[in-house]
Amino acid sequence: MNINRIMEKKTIVVVGAGQGLGNHVAKRFGKEGFRVVLMARNSEALKEYEQEFTAEGIEANAFVADAERPETLTEAFAQMKQQFGTPDVLVYNVGITAPDGPGRMDNSELLRRYQVDVASAYHCIGQVANEEFGQKKGTIILTGGGLALFPSAAYLPLSLDKAALRAMAHALHEELKAQGIFVGTVTVCGAIGGDGFFAPSRIAESYWKMYNERGECETVYAETNS
Repeated sequence: MNINRIMEKKTIVVVGAGQGLGNHVAKRFGKEGFRVVLMARNSEALKEYEQEFTAEGIEANAFVADAERPETLTEAFAQMKQQFGTPDVLVYNVGITAPDGPGRMDNSELLRRYQVDVASAYHCIGQVANEEFGQKKGTIILTGGGLALFPSAAYLPLSLDKAALRAMAHALHEELKAQGIFVGTVTVCGAIGGDGFFAPSRIAESYWKMYNERGECETVYAETNS
């Protein structure tokens, strides 16, 4: 095995792999020659994704990790870096999107949601944002949501968390810029799915564009912008 060739190939890590947006973003980069590293908590699903990507000619590697348990993320990133070195791109695409009525959320559940939606994103950034990542002009993209801009009581934790994630992206965009690291967020203002404007494959193009342009911190993906 040629270690230099392994390290030379660009790597994208997608935390929150799944048949929706996560895998479509991974495939968009994979089709450009990136090695894909998929992280999610379902080991059986990850095996299926690996086979699917391989069948499409994309190198894919899966690591089990649960955003609710940061220690599993630490372990998965350590294993990934041992095999492939520092990645070039990190995408955090995790969020608990189930609706919830006002007054139904206790403190422990609110904190659990925050861990998954926000705190573990920060934890993942800490796993990659080192000197080498900066030298490689590393890119970090967080999947945001329209609830950050238009909060709803029916989705109170997600509204709070997407607002916090957006604030983190903007703050770290400025903080890490001097180190050569780009941080951005794609704020998706709609339900992801189908074959129309919010088709995962179409949204994934915004991630590829942000990676290449390294311009504004935020892309608001909304039909009014089409």
